[in-house]
Amino acid sequence: MTKKQQPPTYGGQALIEGVMFGSRNHTVTAIRRKDDSLDYFYVPKEQKPFSMKLKKIPFVRGIVALIESAGIGSRHLTFANDRYDVMPGEEVQENGEETSKLAMVIGVAAVGVLSFLFGKFAFTLVPVFLAQMLDFIAPGKTAQILLESFFKLTLLLLYISLISMTPLIKRVFKYHGAEHKVINAFENGLPLTVENVQAQSRLHYRCGSSFLLFTVIVGMFIYFLVPTDPLWLRIVNRILLIPVVIGISFEVLQFTNSLRNIPVLKYLGYPGLWLQLLTTKEPEDKQVEVAIASFNKLLEIEEQGIENVDILKSTDTKVQDSTVPANY
Repeated sequence: MTKKQQPPTYGGQALIEGVMFGSRNHTVTAIRRKDDSLDYFYVPKEQKPFSMKLKKIPFVRGIVALIESAGIGSRHLTFANDRYDVMPGEEVQENGEETSKLAMVIGVAAVGVLSFLFGKFAFTLVPVFLAQMLDFIAPGKTAQILLESFFKLTLLLLYISLISMTPLIKRVFKYHGAEHKVINAFENGLPLTVENVQAQSRLHYRCGSSFLLFTVIVGMFIYFLVPTDPLWLRIVNRILLIPVVIGISFEVLQFTNSLRNIPVLKYLGYPGLWLQLLTTKEPEDKQVEVAIASFNKLLEIEEQGIENVDILKSTDTKVQDSTVPANY
């Protein structure tokens, strides 16, 4: 791969004992099963005309991308959670009813979106109340916004630090590191071997962790443009500005990614990379193997078409079905 060529953009998500990778039209997960085998899961990205138009609009495309990612990501997460600690053949079999499948898909997608929105509301509003409680110490608009942003950043770092102490999440963060290493190896034009991948950085400019930090920074500057008093108006403003903060933060994330190879300017993305030191861990070789397998399966689908890939041949599921599990 030469530097003049513009490779397609791939993204990913760490799962329980696995990694999901996605492209413009496809998403694939590979997980490590209880018997040490690999299991795959496929979900297509439906390119609906309306959403495709929205994705071309700056500051709107980020919101659309996040909602889409939350819905699809939840389905991959559910697959990994249901199968990673179960021996092949012991899975709960689906009853085959199309209505039940549709309800499950809609339900999982809705839970993913609602979970994201709930978390965003909590991390947006709790700092408001904490800052307001200290109004007698830090009065005035500027002091209140700075204090609110401080609490928001503190809550974010505390939350990540606490969950990273659990063995399960610690392993997920290792898979997160493996995901980034695979993407970095691919973008650097290296063969995807365990040795090459392990030599890469576990940090990446496009990571969602960077996005979370940018929402804190961007939100702080936007809040200076609206009143903080009275409290009810401040709360309303924060809620109404959530999509604005998300939209702008997404553009900032894309902008810093475009500058990552430019001296001096590349440092604009460093705050996000620093946060990734908490959300990623150095992976084990076997975890890297899973990430490589997932990415290679995605590339195989991209090159040969989903109807020609083993992930479908090992099942009786038709090509047009929305989800395809396959043991490998």
